[in-house]
Amino acid sequence: MTDLNNLQQGPLKGIRVLDFSRYIAGPYCAGLLAYLGADVIRIEKPSGGEDRFVSPISEGSSPLLFMTGNRKRSLGLDLKAPSAVAVVKQLVTHADVVVANMPPAALIQLGLDYETLSAIKSDIILTTQTCFGHEGPWADRGGFDGIAQAMSGAAFMSGFPDEPRRSTAPYVDYSTAVLGAFGTLAAIRQRDQTGKGQHVQASLLGSAMAVFSTAIVEQEALQPNRIPTGNRGQTGAPTDVFKATNGSIITQVVGNGLFRRVTKVIGKPEWNDDPRFSTDELRGNNRDVVCDAVGKWVAERTAEEAVETFAHEGVPCGPVLNLIDAAVHPQVSAMGFLEEVSFPNVDNKTKTPRVPLDFSGYKPISAGPPQVGEHSADILLEIGFSQEEVSELIAKKIV
Repeated sequence: MTDLNNLQQGPLKGIRVLDFSRYIAGPYCAGLLAYLGADVIRIEKPSGGEDRFVSPISEGSSPLLFMTGNRKRSLGLDLKAPSAVAVVKQLVTHADVVVANMPPAALIQLGLDYETLSAIKSDIILTTQTCFGHEGPWADRGGFDGIAQAMSGAAFMSGFPDEPRRSTAPYVDYSTAVLGAFGTLAAIRQRDQTGKGQHVQASLLGSAMAVFSTAIVEQEALQPNRIPTGNRGQTGAPTDVFKATNGSIITQVVGNGLFRRVTKVIGKPEWNDDPRFSTDELRGNNRDVVCDAVGKWVAERTAEEAVETFAHEGVPCGPVLNLIDAAVHPQVSAMGFLEEVSFPNVDNKTKTPRVPLDFSGYKPISAGPPQVGEHSADILLEIGFSQEEVSELIAKKIV
């Protein structure tokens, strides 16, 4: 069971959010609002939403996609049943925010478009996430994180010529979720000032373009027509992944001050007066010379020795960690970036990444994801349905 009695104590206490979304961008957006204390109700099919069945960690357990960002209550509801219309209307009447990551046509079909929702409650805030945006020739197409990565130019520049590579980390989904939550907070603030709701709209493609904005702006302004070089940076040096005797490390160097620290470490002080390396741009143009020299220096040392030597001189660097080592790194432990949470049908608590945001005046309480419909009866009673009506909805398998 997911006990949420003590969770809604944060800055969004008193705000109710209806979460109709699936997968990452929408659920994590709503999950961020829950992290801030909102009462978030996940509304899904009585049999469970689609994201409950993606990569479960054990038979009958919560899937990996559903394990984070779901500090919520669950209402199982068949949205296609005629009787569900009245339930949704009553839910909206008692809500402040609706979150849904669907194309515009799907929103209209389910009665979750802004026009329909605002007719029910004039100050409702609708926050949506689409793949390509709410206007244009691709507005009604669905899609996922990797597609937005590819269409923003990021996948092309992350690989090698003729070998584009998407990031396995779904950064577009998560950045869209953060932007959606950011916009929702602004809309709540504006509603408090004006009494009016509004439609907040985010998109995967828009987020991908924004995250990759530096490269896009450079191309638009200067037309350098860059080609990808894998891990090796192009606008400065040494930015690259280097092999050590027992692993790899990464350095990322920007500015003359940091470059001088690198030359001290690798024994190349003459580079400080070399015109080839006098600016970031020039060092980027001559990156192979710089990175090859740093690579040779690192190759003679362990990853730990190389990192500590660079760090001692103030050079930004770190080890390239596998998933096992990442989870137990001392800095991860010191910051508590992983927290133990209980999940349905899992015997032991599982470590999952927390929201990496800390407040001096607010301490969120951890909670695992809800089981399907775990809070259905309680929620319906809260919004005005009688016990008899709730029992009937359950008997008809609408809830």
